[in-house]
Amino acid sequence: MKDEVPNLKDFDQRLRDEAHEDLADIVAEEPTSKTQIIAIYGKGGIGKSFTLANLSHMMAEQGKRVLLIGCDPKSDTTSLLFGGKACPTIIETSTKKKLAGEEVQIGDVCFKRGGVFAMELGGPEVGRGCGGRGIIHGFELLEKLGFHDWDFDYVLLDFLGDVVCGGFGLPIARDMAQKVILVASNDLQSLYVANNVCSAVEYFRKLGGNVGVAGLVINKDDGSGEAQAFAEAVDIPVLAAIPQNDDLRKKSANYQIVGTADSEWGALFAALGENVAVAPPVRPAPLDQDGLLGLFDASETGGDVVLEPATDMDMRGKNAEPKASLEVIYDDA
Repeated sequence: MKDEVPNLKDFDQRLRDEAHEDLADIVAEEPTSKTQIIAIYGKGGIGKSFTLANLSHMMAEQGKRVLLIGCDPKSDTTSLLFGGKACPTIIETSTKKKLAGEEVQIGDVCFKRGGVFAMELGGPEVGRGCGGRGIIHGFELLEKLGFHDWDFDYVLLDFLGDVVCGGFGLPIARDMAQKVILVASNDLQSLYVANNVCSAVEYFRKLGGNVGVAGLVINKDDGSGEAQAFAEAVDIPVLAAIPQNDDLRKKSANYQIVGTADSEWGALFAALGENVAVAPPVRPAPLDQDGLLGLFDASETGGDVVLEPATDMDMRGKNAEPKASLEVIYDDA
């Protein structure tokens, strides 16, 4: 009978070894789905919509089946793709249909141009709801419409990077995407947002997540080099550098697509499309605040400022009168 008692010492040690493993370094199995779901993050106004509209158009020209989903309450992702026309958002359409006692159909919210399928999640009116909750509700509706049964090579999700609530972090927190692409420029604020997203990716990787950063797209690149330095510091590749150019600015403002072989900018977006397709999701090494400031000239960012602690007297200002002490002082015996 003694020989039948299992020896759990080896099993116990194996469990201990697994408990000390860094989950972020465990290689995940190859995904069974051929669809690449890619979440694009960046500071508001940095050019995510411009980048994505042209990237998706070029990918379609390259023979890929592409679905572009705007996940920004501003609903500006598809406007450039559709020549400035705003398509009905999923949340807005769902509300109207529900009031009418009808079901949302795919043709109510998804539209096509240049081979790209596109839709907007939308968001609540200002002051009347949470944008992050709107994102969650929008994806719930997508699942009801059959999202998991759709046949696409790429699904591109446009997310606002300034907002750090749960709804906007959905693709990273719930492993909804395989990889993240960052859009930034050579300025501190956009790189701050990009670094925040890297921190989120790192956090969820440690919790067992599998989403990684595929790389950085530098938009409005003036050649000053801070964004390139950031990419090197956090150990992610630069997928493309879109120059600061007046022709590009005007075309974007006029809702013109430049991500096409007929454009002088076609080669740039063709290369970006190829890089996005093959870039693996890597684990970034986010910077602390001092490291981020260190990418810039201290005289321009205030990086050489020394923190001077305030005193109680400073805070009281004109009311800074000496206060009687309540401390009991005993005479020396």
